[in-house]
Amino acid sequence: MSDQTDSRNKIGEGSQPGSAFYGHFDAMPFHQYLGLKVQSAEKNRATLRLHRNEETPTGIGGSVNGGVLATMVDMAAVAAVFTDVPEKAMPAGTADLQITYLRQASGDYLDAVAEVVKRGRQLCTIQVAIVNPEGVTCCMGRVLYALRPI
Repeated sequence: MSDQTDSRNKIGEGSQPGSAFYGHFDAMPFHQYLGLKVQSAEKNRATLRLHRNEETPTGIGGSVNGGVLATMVDMAAVAAVFTDVPEKAMPAGTADLQITYLRQASGDYLDAVAEVVKRGRQLCTIQVAIVNPEGVTCCMGRVLYALRPI
């Protein structure tokens, strides 16, 4: 994967429910603090990139803190859901988040690759893998994201 964010797809523009999400994600102060940006998005898939810096919270051996990884899993899942929110539904929030840490997460950047595996009327199931620059999976997550019918 390249380190450029300019080529990301413009999912959610116009009247789509996700337009505000994609328009403001990179500008959110918490995401800026973490160095987290939308790398790419297409229907039912999204990739976020965390650019490590001196402010990135670390854990054992200088690896990225587990709470940061959990945040990446959650935000990547939300980004994937927002690629195709039905017109008669509103986002309602994360209903469940599970994460399995496989190895220390190190490197100049980490990618959170999310894919919606089931999209129901009120719940979406999303799988997320966080990979290092070498493409090695550091942790995996599963998120249930709630939608509210309108």
